[in-house]
Amino acid sequence: MTFFTRFALSFDKIGGTSQESSSKLDFLHSVCTIFAQRSTKHTINYKNHTTMIVHAANPIYDSIFKYLVEDKRIAKILISALLKKEVLDVEFRRHEYTNNVRNDISMFRIDFGARVREADGSEHLVLIELQKTWIETETLRFRQYLGAQYSDPNNIQKEERLKHGYAIPMVTVYLLGHKVGNIEEPILYVNHKSYDYNGHEITQGLPDPFVESLVHNSIIVQIPRLHGHVNNRLEEVLSVFDQNRTNEFNHHIININEEEYANDDDMLYIVRRLTAAAANAKLRHDMNVEDEFFTAIENRDTTIMNNEREIAEQRAYINEQKCQINEQQNQLNEQKCQINEQQSQLNEKNKMLQSAIKAMMNNGLDVATIATSLGITAGEVEALMAK
Repeated sequence: MTFFTRFALSFDKIGGTSQESSSKLDFLHSVCTIFAQRSTKHTINYKNHTTMIVHAANPIYDSIFKYLVEDKRIAKILISALLKKEVLDVEFRRHEYTNNVRNDISMFRIDFGARVREADGSEHLVLIELQKTWIETETLRFRQYLGAQYSDPNNIQKEERLKHGYAIPMVTVYLLGHKVGNIEEPILYVNHKSYDYNGHEITQGLPDPFVESLVHNSIIVQIPRLHGHVNNRLEEVLSVFDQNRTNEFNHHIININEEEYANDDDMLYIVRRLTAAAANAKLRHDMNVEDEFFTAIENRDTTIMNNEREIAEQRAYINEQKCQINEQQNQLNEQKCQINEQQSQLNEKNKMLQSAIKAMMNNGLDVATIATSLGITAGEVEALMAK
C-alpha cells in the first residue's frame, strides 16, 4: 500500500457530509501535490476514486508554446478549434519574423497555412498569423508584423488567368497574457462584413478573392480570463493555458487532472506533449532564460516608469515655477502701468503749475508770494520755472 493510499484511508476516517468529503478531497489533492511536485505525475486514490494529476510544462512560455505547436497534430487541433472548421492539413510557413532572441519584448510569432473544409464541402487555404505575448504590448508591434505579412509575396496565391494573383485569406490570432480593457469575454471573434450605402449587409458574390485580399478577421484570446470558462471546444483546448493551474512551488509547471480529458484523445495528446516538455532539460533551461528576460524587461519598464514619473514631477514643478514667474511679471507690468499713469498725472500737474507760475510772474508777483499762493515751496517754484 502506497503512502498516498494510506494517507487517504486515514483521512477518510474523519467522516463528514458530502460537502465536507469534497473539501477533504481537495485538501488531499493539495497535500499530495506538495509531496510529489518533483514527479511528472502521481495518482491519488480516495474512496475508489482515482485522480491522475499530471505535472506539465506551462505553455504561457514561448519555448513551450513553440514546442507544443510544432507538433502538426496539435497545430491542427488548435487551428480547428480557433476557426471552428475542419482543418485538413497544416503547413508551417517561414518564420523569419519570429522573435527568438527576445532582446526587446516577449512576443512569439508563427505562421501557418491551413487547408480548411467549409460546411458546403468546399476547400481553401487560409493563412493563420499567430502572435502571442505574455506582457502588455503596444498594438503598433502587432500592426508592424501584420504589415510585413501583407507585403510578403509568398502570401500571394497565383492564378493562371491572373498575372498578379490574390492574397491568401488571412486570420490573425492574438494570444494575450494580459487583459484588454474591461472586455470580460475570454475569446473575441472580430469578423468583417460588407454593407451598401444604406447599411444593408451584402452577401451576394461574397466571399470574393479581391475583398478577402484586403481585409482579414481576428481572434483575440485573453488568457487571464480563461479561468472557469470551458463552455466550448476552443475554451477546452485553451484550458491548458489557464494560469490558475500553475504549480504553487514552480510556475514553470501546471497541474492538470487527466480525468478532465479522459474521453478526448486530442486533449490527452496535448497534455502528454506538455508533460514531455516538462521533462526536457533544454526546455526547462529555456524557461529559465525567459524568466531572466522577463525580469530584465520588468526592471527596465520599472526604471522607465520611475524616470517618467520623476520627469513628470519635474515638469509639473517647472510649470508651477513658470506660472509664479508669469504672475509676478503680470504684477510688475501692472505696477509699471500704475507708475506710468502716476507720472502722466504728475506731468500734467506740473504743466498746470508752470502755466500758473508764468501768469503770476507776468503780473509782477515774486517767488515767495507765488509759492504761498500755490501751496508749494519757493524751491519747487524755481525748479518749475527752470523747466
